[in-house]
Amino acid sequence: MMLRSLFLAVTLCSAAPAIAQNNWKEVAIESEILAPGIAMISGAGGNVAVHYGTDGTLMVDSQFAPLAARLMAATERLGADPAKWLVNTHWHADHTGGNESFAMNGAVIIAQEKVRQRLGAGQMHRGKQVLPRPDEALPRITYSDAMTLRFNDDDLHIIHAPNAHTDGDSILHWERANVLHMGDIFFHKTTLPFIDLESGGSARGLLAAVEKALERADEGSRIIPGHGPLATRADLTAYRDMLAKVIGAVEEAKAAGRSLAEIQADNPAAPYEVADGFISADAFVAAIYNSSADERAPADAAEEAEQVEEEAAENGASAA
Repeated sequence: MMLRSLFLAVTLCSAAPAIAQNNWKEVAIESEILAPGIAMISGAGGNVAVHYGTDGTLMVDSQFAPLAARLMAATERLGADPAKWLVNTHWHADHTGGNESFAMNGAVIIAQEKVRQRLGAGQMHRGKQVLPRPDEALPRITYSDAMTLRFNDDDLHIIHAPNAHTDGDSILHWERANVLHMGDIFFHKTTLPFIDLESGGSARGLLAAVEKALERADEGSRIIPGHGPLATRADLTAYRDMLAKVIGAVEEAKAAGRSLAEIQADNPAAPYEVADGFISADAFVAAIYNSSADERAPADAAEEAEQVEEEAAENGASAA
């Protein structure tokens, strides 16, 4: 019990300064129906999706631990059964804090394999040590690149977005309902992007993840961001354009030999800064500047590696 209490204290304090001071009973839990059998629930922490019907109930993310019972009650008000499945979009506590409660209530947790690794091992998050989570909080089913659940008359595609917000991000796409859940790949009208470098996130990976989601979305899509109000494809496109512009500006300046402080003084992200957002323009620029040197999509990296091997083979044949 002491370890769990310490875990909660660390994760609440590290998620965002305001969260640590919350009176959990005063958090407004609100539901919005997006399509038949699919709803978004907002509260404190990441937006939750609920998919319910004759096959049972699937939830996406579980917010903070103190809100688990209230999320369960909100699900019941939708007319849904208790969650049979719980998908984590990534490992952060504002999306996984309720895992234990939902698991003890019968839910099987699903996530990308790196989410289980990070939850089970504990690690640094925003400069603070996060303790390993107990076994009950860990995903029971993991996947590598993608998986599909055929559930409640829809195909739910769960797709890995490598090295984006973290290294274990999932994008969810309900094909028939035309709904996407982005996790923290997408912050909508709440803050500039948070690239968690300590958890394997990267600027180019984030941009690639948004591009991947846009390939699946159309003008009728309803897009659930990790934080913020429900969005459209046009909103996600504007977010992609912002990412491309700021990342390009920072990378170009860095390649020209400019220091981080000099680039921050140019304020390339300032036009997009959100009042009261927990990621400032300077912090966003720093995350881009300090991202991994090789952030290409895996397919691009593999193609280049293949070309290098072919050239080496040709050179070897010539030398022989």
